[in-house]
Amino acid sequence: MENQAQVQAIEVIAINPNVRNGRPYIIGTSVTVTDVAMAKNYHNQDADGIADWYGLTLSQVYGALAYYYDHKAELDQTIRAQIKQAENFKEKRIGNGNSLLP
Repeated sequence: MENQAQVQAIEVIAINPNVRNGRPYIIGTSVTVTDVAMAKNYHNQDADGIADWYGLTLSQVYGALAYYYDHKAELDQTIRAQIKQAENFKEKRIGNGNSLLP
């Protein structure tokens, strides 16, 4: 009898064109992968802080970060576009001052 590894996956990320404009998000939430990446990269939040802020489990946070690092170039481009849009809104005084965007 040969021992074969059984691949296991933690599937916490989904993409649906009808949810968050088709951006990858954490299943069962409205939190996107870029929300988690921005909290880590721009706001220096650790995994526990991100989990507390968004009401997520550590598994969800690490799943989102794993997805982010697997798709970093594409998601960094999305983040840059979000920051640019937020800056434009800020200049035009659209929205509120409580945005998490830098």
